[in-house]
Amino acid sequence: MNNTPDWERELITKLAGSALFEQRRARQWKIFFRLAWLLVTLIIVFSLFINRDKSGKDGSLMDGKHTALISLDGVINSENDTADRLARGLEAAYKDSGTRGIIIRANSPGGSPVLSGMAYDEIRRLKKQYPAIPVVTVVEEVCASGCYYIAAATDRIYADKASIIGSIGVLSEGFGFTGTMEKLGVERRLMTSGNNKGMGDPFSPVKPEQEAIRQQLLDTVHQQFIQAVRDGRGKRLQQANAEIFSGRVWLGSQSQPLGLIDGLSSVRQVAREQFKAEKLVEFTPDEGFGKRAARLLGVQFAQGMGSLFDTRYY
Repeated sequence: MNNTPDWERELITKLAGSALFEQRRARQWKIFFRLAWLLVTLIIVFSLFINRDKSGKDGSLMDGKHTALISLDGVINSENDTADRLARGLEAAYKDSGTRGIIIRANSPGGSPVLSGMAYDEIRRLKKQYPAIPVVTVVEEVCASGCYYIAAATDRIYADKASIIGSIGVLSEGFGFTGTMEKLGVERRLMTSGNNKGMGDPFSPVKPEQEAIRQQLLDTVHQQFIQAVRDGRGKRLQQANAEIFSGRVWLGSQSQPLGLIDGLSSVRQVAREQFKAEKLVEFTPDEGFGKRAARLLGVQFAQGMGSLFDTRYY
């Protein structure tokens, strides 16, 4: 005969049931996480194959003649691989047997003068290598500063009447916190080897001689920019008009008389009327799954904070 009281049996039954329930729930979560990781892995592997660069097209598979389209979007910097992606897209477009002309669809405020200069040089190199294929820039919203630097290397530049064009200038930006530090009672203790090693430090007072060095750097880069535009635009540019190189911008309707652009047109209009190839084929290389995922997850927030005290040229 079982002498165990009813309440003890009931308690034991509940404890056993609870333990079994927790075990089942733990197994379910384990299965869920395994399936989730499997799904993520499959997505990554799938993206590696599907999201390949569009610049990898095989020209032999193209159906007839077409206009190659390459996008130049956003800030021109190393994080976006702007110059490299543009160069890869151009290389693939030139090599494609069906390409009748190339359009760089520009919508960028500018960026690094180094990357802009590299893209400029690459366009000029490819133009010499493939002289029979014209390459033009069609501006949508804006093509300023480093973007215009790149566009100047193309055969012609077109824009909408309301597009923003120009900004042929260079700037260096940063912040100074010496006044704030004084109010907070914070002392900056910076040790350097070399008189100008700490130049541009936002927590140290500005030295006139170092500011003169920075200004000289800006002026030199500006002259490189001006020369590139002059070489690219040639006699079309009103070179005697010093205002062109002052860093200001113009509307597309104002830019044509100055020689900054060759006319008002759109991507489809250029493809149809100039290249006689209405079919547009995208040759802009994909950004890649990894970078897109990192951006979506906000990883670049840290990079943005790190650049707060950086000096950049545009």
